[in-house]
Amino acid sequence: MTSQEASSRKLNFVLYSDDSTTRAAVTSALGKRVSPELGDHEIREFATADALRLYVDSVKPGSDRPIDLFILDGEATPEGGMGVARQLKDEVFNCPPVLLIVARKEDGWLAAWSRAEASVTHPVDPFTLAQTVATLVRNNSVATI
Repeated sequence: MTSQEASSRKLNFVLYSDDSTTRAAVTSALGKRVSPELGDHEIREFATADALRLYVDSVKPGSDRPIDLFILDGEATPEGGMGVARQLKDEVFNCPPVLLIVARKEDGWLAAWSRAEASVTHPVDPFTLAQTVATLVRNNSVATI
């Protein structure tokens, strides 16, 4: 995605966590814009993997509101973000990048197994999260659904 494309429409981030405090921390950390050249974003929050899947299935190719990034909580229950990430990567054509929130830095290998492009650790550090999200969106030139 070019900077011009990103700033000409509101970006669409999808956030999955069963924990409302995690969702609030992510939403607060990302604010309305993670980087001046990327423009504003909207965060769609999901507390269950089933609701997330229904939303993903409802987004049609060529939609004016494509998904630009998935942010998934690896510690979510009963269905963890790592398994959801792997399923998205297996089943969604041109799947957007996935950012996993993991419990420990040592869980990075699990994030790699799930084919996530990046991971950050709990508790969410606002600067690290915003920088990671900005990098993923800047580097994503093809994968939006």
